[in-house]
Amino acid sequence: MTCRVGIDPEAGFRRLSLHQAIPAHDARGVGQSTPPGTGNNESKGSLVAEQFATIDQYIGSFPEDVQVILQEVRRRIRNVVPEAGETISYQIPTITLSGRYLVYFAGWKHHISVYPVPALDDSFEQELAPYRVGRGTVRFPLNKPIPYGLIERLVALLVQQRNGHPERTG
Repeated sequence: MTCRVGIDPEAGFRRLSLHQAIPAHDARGVGQSTPPGTGNNESKGSLVAEQFATIDQYIGSFPEDVQVILQEVRRRIRNVVPEAGETISYQIPTITLSGRYLVYFAGWKHHISVYPVPALDDSFEQELAPYRVGRGTVRFPLNKPIPYGLIERLVALLVQQRNGHPERTG
């Protein structure tokens, strides 16, 4: 049994992903939001945390079709913020700007998530509503076309708000 451990930036608690005797391509991205100290049944075997040093390693842990999507999300973010840095934080890909975290993205079994969501105007909020799962999280199902342009707009707005232009636009 292996376990992918990370902190969900939106929920503020530990996320455990258990992989038991199933092919790796079926297990990648399986995630359950689990508060610390729960969901870890030691009697079923020991848990090993899968650690990633780079975004390439993280993306490489997914099936090829999901890797393509995650690489495109990364590319689109970098198009908006070419000077951005990259790191792994909370065991998920993290894009930084001027040494500070700007945006996180993560792959799951059935979707990808992007966090945080900036302050939005009403029009952009309505456009984002089908993907909104929390105050600071959007989730894009893998079985539907990924709205990469929407992700670019979210990141551009995060940069704009970070640079002291707090307009709620999209």
